Amino acid sequence: MIGENLGPSSPSPAPASEFVLWPRREPFEHGLLPIPKLIFSDGTQTLGPLKEKLLQASPSGRITATELASALQIPPDYARLALDTLASVHPADLDPNAGVDVHDLLLFLYIQTYKRLVMRTHKDPAAVADVWPSMSAFDGYFSSMSPIQLARSNSRRFMPSQSDEEAYQLSYLQKHMGNILTLLAESVKGDGDESLVLTSERFDHLGFLIQFGEGITLSQAAPFYTNLEPDMPVVSVPVAAVHEWVLQQICLALENNADKAKGNDPSTELDVDTGDACVNQSMSESSSSPNGSFSLSYAAKSRCQTFIEGISKASVVKQSTDIKGHSVKVLNCQDSVIYILAPLQYAIVYGCCDATIVLGAIGKAVRVEHCERVHVISAAKRITVANCRECIFFLGVNQRPLFLGDNNKLRVAPYNTFYSHLEAHMAQVGVVATVNRWDKPLALGLVDSNDAVSNPAGVSDVKAESTTQLDPELFTSFLIPNWFAGESPQTTNQNPFPLPEMYSSSLGRKHSNLSDIKQALRDLKLDENKKQDLASVLHVHFRDWLYASGTIRQLYYLQCE
Repeated sequence: MIGENLGPSSPSPAPASEFVLWPRREPFEHGLLPIPKLIFSDGTQTLGPLKEKLLQASPSGRITATELASALQIPPDYARLALDTLASVHPADLDPNAGVDVHDLLLFLYIQTYKRLVMRTHKDPAAVADVWPSMSAFDGYFSSMSPIQLARSNSRRFMPSQSDEEAYQLSYLQKHMGNILTLLAESVKGDGDESLVLTSERFDHLGFLIQFGEGITLSQAAPFYTNLEPDMPVVSVPVAAVHEWVLQQICLALENNADKAKGNDPSTELDVDTGDACVNQSMSESSSSPNGSFSLSYAAKSRCQTFIEGISKASVVKQSTDIKGHSVKVLNCQDSVIYILAPLQYAIVYGCCDATIVLGAIGKAVRVEHCERVHVISAAKRITVANCRECIFFLGVNQRPLFLGDNNKLRVAPYNTFYSHLEAHMAQVGVVATVNRWDKPLALGLVDSNDAVSNPAGVSDVKAESTTQLDPELFTSFLIPNWFAGESPQTTNQNPFPLPEMYSSSLGRKHSNLSDIKQALRDLKLDENKKQDLASVLHVHFRDWLYASGTIRQLYYLQCE
């Protein structure tokens, strides 16, 4: 029931606000699906009737996967994927099995038309020259590359700054805010724009896309809904007035962002590099809070990010006290080992090559993109992989891994490591060890239409390549040193994800063979000269393996501890 309708005589919004608006990056970074029937390019013309259709099917306003599949005529797996993705980028903890609010769903469907920002030149080209050697146009290499391969090759060294992305997202919202508010609005008797109004409850759904300061809901920040008593009637505000106020806030945010980009306010610059491995090491050594409790509000955490960028031929460890916010980005790292042993909500791995990246416990979503010959080890709720080649993913995931774009020679395997606080971190972010769907990958079959780099004109119908399972004989456990020693009693002393029989048997055979070799060496009857010769041969082969596998860097790092 709609209560009091505030007409043009309602209080005018203040020209300036004590709050600063910014976009929620999670829907734009982790919430886009290249499923054609989820992309409505005509905005409200189709989504408006869809809203009415969904409400007729579910008067409660909560939409299940079955209802969504019926309304859009899509496979149930795609409908389930859409709701799981929506839940993973929503600021609240949603259970998609219980359905999602129709207004959240409409906003989710609307932004499927968003095209991610085209990458920019790295701020320090010299820093990445050794990591990503440039190629000459005259060496004949480009002529043999497909358009997607060329785009991917050129994009490795490019990543927009946080300020660039934020400004781009704000501009998108500025352009589409009228349509978005119309989808949230209710109709009342009236002429023209006065027939559409917004209650505070409907307006707060916009918090899926934008937010203000710490602990501030949208209706608390807006002058239309302030100072309302619980027993007062529901206040409905004309959409036109709300639209005008939101655009004012977006303009102020864009101006604030432009000032930061000019360097006028360096203390608030968001694009933070973490490029010094020694700095990361010292930070890791000083860690004192193994469980890393989230003391910040959701808004404050989502505003902050931890960046690990441009690491080359080094090892980096990040523990809970080293992490800012609830998300991490690992960018343009090469020939390195990156340990992120903390409970997080989001993680992005982008543009890395010949590296091993260990992600602790990720409660909402992981995205791996434009990587080559990378091993990713992750315990997570869900993971999306796009435009990667020759990578191996050792996964403990509660939802089906999603593969999209131009992937090539990717392999998946069960999770293969542990550290002492892993299970505590998993419990903190809601990752369950008893459910591991690593072996049920889902390839959508098309290049990601939301990616302006990997989806150049004319190649939108390229089929995505599926993955293969890692040969059990090649499966090994990955050892993480116990950097938490002395901080608290160990709670995890083995891989919490049960291994399939063929992988468990393979590990058992390897351990048995190693024991047999050790025993055979003990039983050898050799004089001292022969023992020295044997030890020398073993040492040479072991050293060659250390260098060939890259493990030598981890040993150097441990020696510096």
